[in-house]
Amino acid sequence: MTSLLPINRALISVSDKTGIVDFARMLFDHGAELISTGGTAKVLEQAGLPVTPVDKVTGFPEMLDGRVKTLHPLIHGGLLGRRDTPSHVEAMQEYGITPIDLICIDLYPFEQTIAKSSVTASEAIEQIDIGGPAMIRSAAKNFDFVTVVTNPTQYALVNADVTATNGKITHELRRDLATAAFTRTAEYDTIISGWMRGEDAATSTNIQINATLEQTLRYGENPNQTAYLYKNHTPSGANVVTADIVAGKPLSYNNLIDAAAALELVQDLYAYASRPAAAIIKHTNPCGAAFGTDLIEAFQRAWQGDPLAAFGGIVALSGKVDETLAHAIAHGDKFLEVIIAPTFTDEAKAVLSDRWKNVRLLAVGNDARPDHWRQLRSIVGGFLTQSAHPITAEVSNWDLKAGPTPNKSMCNDAAIAWITCSHLKSNSISIVADSSLIGGGMGQVDRVSAANHAIQRAGTALAKAKNPVAGSDAFFPFPDGPQLLIDAGIKCIVQPGGSVRDQETIDLCESAGVTLLHTGERCFRH
Repeated sequence: MTSLLPINRALISVSDKTGIVDFARMLFDHGAELISTGGTAKVLEQAGLPVTPVDKVTGFPEMLDGRVKTLHPLIHGGLLGRRDTPSHVEAMQEYGITPIDLICIDLYPFEQTIAKSSVTASEAIEQIDIGGPAMIRSAAKNFDFVTVVTNPTQYALVNADVTATNGKITHELRRDLATAAFTRTAEYDTIISGWMRGEDAATSTNIQINATLEQTLRYGENPNQTAYLYKNHTPSGANVVTADIVAGKPLSYNNLIDAAAALELVQDLYAYASRPAAAIIKHTNPCGAAFGTDLIEAFQRAWQGDPLAAFGGIVALSGKVDETLAHAIAHGDKFLEVIIAPTFTDEAKAVLSDRWKNVRLLAVGNDARPDHWRQLRSIVGGFLTQSAHPITAEVSNWDLKAGPTPNKSMCNDAAIAWITCSHLKSNSISIVADSSLIGGGMGQVDRVSAANHAIQRAGTALAKAKNPVAGSDAFFPFPDGPQLLIDAGIKCIVQPGGSVRDQETIDLCESAGVTLLHTGERCFRH
């Protein structure tokens, strides 16, 4: 086996035609015969390159709607035969098998196909490549003699090698490309397997993570921790991983965690009422959330909910940021790390970037988010996985357990209280007044402490509120927590219910004339 090998014969068959003509011309100019299939062959021929169709090599036409075209000994023998093994050489000569020195194959676009909301099962199945992975694996196994290219980003690597060695490929590059090829086929099969399992993936005996390294982060939660961002192969809906950073430096590990939390909260709020909404996150917990007649009012009300905590936070908005809104955001003694919105006008970008030099502006678009997904969390020794879905507030389905029937305004605040408490780390209590979060108690080891914390955070805003509402992410085991809230002026409590001592809380609220709503579901967030 020689380290440097020429490319006398190359088989090219790609779905992504980006750069393929220039790549093929480079190979041809260095003496390679070009073999190709279907659409790729047409593209190369139209560019004036001589191409040998695969069916001329095999002696068999493409058949079964293209399902069978390269699965043939004259192809795989040309890829797998070792040129330094006499028995292989003799067999290849006996059966007329000519070596193939390079293949360029990128596989059918299965990932892009299943990402389409309207795709049918039959359409997805037809995009499961069979011949491509088989050829890639054959070539990669025989990297001592064959170069395997699986991505347009690799064209420049091959071109540089060929240029530097006068038409030959180094063994080092062949091995690197073979490693990438096996990684690619493994990822491809994993994605297909996950799609075929569907929701049953949660009960699989093996978990496969389909993601590609997107960014090496400066550090993790703390400077002494390394960190990386990986992107799902088939991301769906608006998200911070695929968002367009239209201004500012790259996001940090903590920025990404907080930005994802802010986006999820504002999506839940907007899904509830389809009204202009704003959310402010600090250390993954909501410190501001509000509706408004427009986004300016929504932002201002969210900021006023807890200005101290909002300073240095992350803002998510439900609609486009224009110049007027940008001026409102930038006005006053504020500091923001990240602002997330579907889009930003150029004028808004300029206003916000002038106000804060390093503020990150994330345009996430308007794609609908999925109605369910799976969460994965690592612990020492293994992983946990659970189903996840948007937080909804179906007030009409809640049970009125005590007190007066809530009016429309109180129902609205109860919905916001439920949504925001579900985004606070448990144990959590949220306090809402006039369509705005004014106090949040989170991360406490008992519910009484969470209630006290929420009351403290609400401060004077609670004393001024007309009919404040409190939300709890789980039931109250005793009436002591509700008593604290009632004493602080709360007029409505929304909680899951389900405690063996629920009746004590129900009796307390009834005697105090406080509305008590049971949602029937818990919303812990650890």
